[in-house]
Amino acid sequence: MPRQPKALPDPSSHRFVSVRGAREHNLRNVDVDIPRDALVVFSGISGSGKSSLAFGTLYAEAQRRYLESVAPYARRLIDQVGVPAVDAIDGLPPAVALQQQRGTPGTRSSVGSVTTLSNLLRMLYSRAGDYPARQAMLHAEDFSPNTPQGACPVCHGLGRVFEVTERAMVPDDSLTIRERAVAAWPSAWQGQNLRDILVTLGIDVDTPWRTLPKKTRDWILFTEEQPTVPVYAGFTPAETRAALRRKLEPSYQGTFMGARKYVLHTFATTQSALMKNRVSRFMSGASCPACQGKRLKAEALSVRFAGLDIGQISHLTLGALAQVLRPAARGEAHGKVAPSAEKRIVAQRIAQDALARLATLLGLGLGYLSLDRSTPTLSPGELQRLRLATQIRSKLFGVVYVLDEPSAGLHPADAEALVDALDALKRAGNSLFVVEHDLDLMRRSDWLVDVGPGAGENGGEVLYSGPPAGLREVAASRTAAYLFAPEAAGDAGRPPRSAQGWLRLEGVTRNNLEAVDAAFPIGAMTAVTGVSGSGKSSLVSQALVQLVAAHLGHEAPADEEPGEGEPSLAQETQGRIVEGLDRIRRLVRVDQKPIGRTPRSNLATYTGLFDHVRKLFAQTRAAKARRFDAGQFSFNVAKGRCPTCEGEGFVSVELLFMPSVYAPCPQCGGSRFDASTLKVRLRDKSIADVLAMTVDEAHAFFVDDAPIERPLRLLAAIGLGYLRLGQPATELSGGEAQRIKLATELQRAQRGDALYVLDEPTTGLHPSDVDRLMAQLDELVDAGNMVVLVEHEMRVVARCDWVIDMGPGAGGEGGRVVAAGTPREVAKAGTPTAKYLARQWS
Repeated sequence: MPRQPKALPDPSSHRFVSVRGAREHNLRNVDVDIPRDALVVFSGISGSGKSSLAFGTLYAEAQRRYLESVAPYARRLIDQVGVPAVDAIDGLPPAVALQQQRGTPGTRSSVGSVTTLSNLLRMLYSRAGDYPARQAMLHAEDFSPNTPQGACPVCHGLGRVFEVTERAMVPDDSLTIRERAVAAWPSAWQGQNLRDILVTLGIDVDTPWRTLPKKTRDWILFTEEQPTVPVYAGFTPAETRAALRRKLEPSYQGTFMGARKYVLHTFATTQSALMKNRVSRFMSGASCPACQGKRLKAEALSVRFAGLDIGQISHLTLGALAQVLRPAARGEAHGKVAPSAEKRIVAQRIAQDALARLATLLGLGLGYLSLDRSTPTLSPGELQRLRLATQIRSKLFGVVYVLDEPSAGLHPADAEALVDALDALKRAGNSLFVVEHDLDLMRRSDWLVDVGPGAGENGGEVLYSGPPAGLREVAASRTAAYLFAPEAAGDAGRPPRSAQGWLRLEGVTRNNLEAVDAAFPIGAMTAVTGVSGSGKSSLVSQALVQLVAAHLGHEAPADEEPGEGEPSLAQETQGRIVEGLDRIRRLVRVDQKPIGRTPRSNLATYTGLFDHVRKLFAQTRAAKARRFDAGQFSFNVAKGRCPTCEGEGFVSVELLFMPSVYAPCPQCGGSRFDASTLKVRLRDKSIADVLAMTVDEAHAFFVDDAPIERPLRLLAAIGLGYLRLGQPATELSGGEAQRIKLATELQRAQRGDALYVLDEPTTGLHPSDVDRLMAQLDELVDAGNMVVLVEHEMRVVARCDWVIDMGPGAGGEGGRVVAAGTPREVAKAGTPTAKYLARQWS
């Protein structure tokens, strides 16, 4: 049973943060008092305004006050969150925000750099490592792949070398050069120039690539020569030959560049992210032959500690690293040769410091991560816990930590360790303001601030602020209905569905999975569970997805998000599907990646309903009179958008030492369209009025327009009725993006032959929104489809038809199927998951 929070002192004598008149986003002039030195949870359904209060108001104001004390020049270098809309906040200490966000893309950011453990290891190897005879001592920088003096000279510290192959550059060898068989060349004038040069050189550009002599193909692709020859633009090969014989004046002199040289030169020199991304598609990566992927120069790799070079020790899991360092921390020898007294003392001091940091990370359930794991491959929850561990070690006092769903992506067993870590921060004299949906964390909090009652314009009120037990009396609270309900969720009142067949995987090897067999029931909903790092995502989001994608002829998704313009290096999954593929015709992966990266992408454009809206406007009498087509009503097309802001709706005002201010466009007032377009009305609404509608409002407005009504109805049913149609994609959370993708998919006619894969779909969702999501997934399964979830929420697991439990531990201690069966069967299996799943029927 969860422990009961300690009783707080009487509010009249306790120190509180007093908020008056908060109006950020949808907050309705909120007044609230929140205790300091306590674990305070902000609850409420998705979109209710809890993040606007915790982050948009409290943290933003704390940061603003701190930056007032910073030198103006330094202030310009800090990413400022802006000034919140609030009348007054009193009693607010300095604040630190730990938000859910992915790591900065790029291969050079890693677990070691985030935790600063890599710095300690470099110092350890520099000062206490075992050097080869007659080798001079190296500085700590020599053990860093991110410095010129430490990086491998062949791969420049990346650990990988990139090659450009004929197959990558010429994907279809049945095409001719004129038909752009050499796909790696630019598609515009420059590509035509290179083809014209080949004509001058006498190479046949009208025969299929595969029939050209190999010597010719290799020269075109791989030559380092750059001959300059006359070019006769627009001439046929015969006309070019005649012009050369007669020595006619050419159009210009053209310089040839081989396809590989063009790709590598462009990748190395272009300042355009678009161009870099384009040419990276023609590059394949392999482990660097010089450093074997360890990223360092030979001299650094020749130094050993406990028999390991720094590349090998960085590849260990954090748990294994702690084992290696313990003897040195006790002052014992750490190599074959007894160290000098100086080296022994240095090694002991550094090892003790590293072990203290590792203890915090291990306590947060992160022992399965390795130091060289790149941050783009981490989940937002893992990255947040790494930062949390750093804060625990910092031993700050009197700070407000504002956390964004720290339990997201955590198995209940790992959540126990998280709460212990939060308690440690609180005992150190800090305040914890946590935006959270997890019911157990709410029950263990000292204070609860419930925001609602609905979402968007229907939310923004503080329904309750006080000890958790008092929320029971608040009838308007949707949180109360779940917080004080019996914990049991059971099978949602129905027996598990029977399998209509099985999708069987054999010999799956991927990350920590080694020759794993697994079977997923067809025509049913399967939950894959296990502690963080047990192999759930490796089995489902990587192995299952890649094997099915390969069967369907789809491109397998990359194992990680590469850095901007970096070649994608998807790992291959070993294993095969031996049964059930004949039942799968479509694979749908519904993830939490953004639906767009710019404000021009929004809910209406992504779902496709905006196309129908624009057509309706174009069919009005006013539009026809002005000869407006559907393109007139797009803010991405010049003809109808506001010329001042070019359809953005706002202009940026630079304030030098203060955050930039975004003001509504002075010409269109934020509507994004020009005056003539706004004059066209559809049932007394302009196109800007429609984009400003919420999903619920738009559903009522377009109830008789079937192509628009259906997607709006599905968005509302899945709990997104509060979003505006024109809400920019950049303002949407990962959970909102995932549900928009699911609603878009639900619009399709269901043929009962699809496999839907969702990785932690309940992340960021209030229990009431989870129920809505499950209702939609049930519809997909009832239509004959197959749904596979990676999930930690035991209420959801209990409602599934089948459970595959991975484990028993994380990293090397996991990677096995430890239980499989119906939820009730797995609840009796004695695994870490079973303990928490069994509570659903207790």
